[in-house]
Amino acid sequence: MLSRIKSWDSLGLRLFLLMWAALALSHLAAWGLVSQTLRAADALHAAPPGPPPPQAGGPRPPGDPGDPDRPPPPPREAAGPPGGGAAPSLVPTFPSLPPDLPLGPSLVDYGVRLIVIALAAWWGSRWLARPVRRLVRAAQQLTPALAQGRPAPALHEDDGTREVRDAAAVFNRMAAELSGQFEERGLMMAALSHDLRTPLTRMRLRLETGEVEARVRERCIDDLREMDRLVGSVIDVFRPADAATRQRVDLAALAQSAVDDLAEAGADVRFDGAPAVVDADPLALRRVIDNLVGNALRYAGSARVSVGHAADAARLVVDDDGPGIPEAELARVRQPFRRVEGSRNRATGGTGLGLYIAQQLAQRQGAELRLGNRPEGGLRAEIVF
Repeated sequence: MLSRIKSWDSLGLRLFLLMWAALALSHLAAWGLVSQTLRAADALHAAPPGPPPPQAGGPRPPGDPGDPDRPPPPPREAAGPPGGGAAPSLVPTFPSLPPDLPLGPSLVDYGVRLIVIALAAWWGSRWLARPVRRLVRAAQQLTPALAQGRPAPALHEDDGTREVRDAAAVFNRMAAELSGQFEERGLMMAALSHDLRTPLTRMRLRLETGEVEARVRERCIDDLREMDRLVGSVIDVFRPADAATRQRVDLAALAQSAVDDLAEAGADVRFDGAPAVVDADPLALRRVIDNLVGNALRYAGSARVSVGHAADAARLVVDDDGPGIPEAELARVRQPFRRVEGSRNRATGGTGLGLYIAQQLAQRQGAELRLGNRPEGGLRAEIVF
């Protein structure tokens, strides 16, 4: 029985019931209010003003029946019709049609109907749009959940109208398929990257210890190291999000440590900032800082790192004085294997994964990577918690 009732439950039926209920309620409310207004007005106009009551001990008006000295008036004979003749027979009479409704009650009538219908429309819009809002919230949570490796949000398939239940079922199937595809892709890429490291390590050891010309050996070893870095980057991207737990991390101390390590290696990098504690994975956050600072050193030769608070958010900022990135390319460089220039030589270095990895790892920490060109020149990369 319940399933049969649900099969009839649709948006069209709900809208019809809502409109019918609003029309009936507005009619009853307007009729009741206008009827009370007209009855009060009729009662006020129907009572004629009577003679003032006589004062005690004062003279009575002539013909007052309360006067004991005056005889009662003689009975009045029934007056016939003009010109004489017999009295007409009694004929049933019907009440005349009511006059047109006055302007005041008419305005009250239309005002009450307008208010009732407006309230019904406001409540009905929220009533009918409630499942849509749930679908929107679930869709907004889907992308962060897939990026952070969390279960995809699910909607109740037994709540709402037939259209809403169908949409919830389709959304749940889509979310489950996307979650499965993301998990399979991550496992496949991580497995391939992990398995590739073993032969790469063996090839590097053979080149380092074998009888090979020094120049050729060094170039081959550099290529193998670059491939190993690429494999390591892929593993970092597809590492499960729940492999490391978040903890309280001092963002300024972590950035200061990364800057000190680079400065000891001879890099032109400086740090300035105040303590800022965030919830993050220290290893992943350190990789984000290294990628952003390394990108600035590669293209500009120097970097300035700062940490602070702005608009109730902790921010890590990496500035450089390089050529910057064209505005049309700011979104494209976040994609994997995408770079501004077309070459992939060792002078510029990299494989186009630095900013992509930084963005993915930042999202897993609940942060956002923002890129923009500075007015005085150079690129600014921000991590906003």
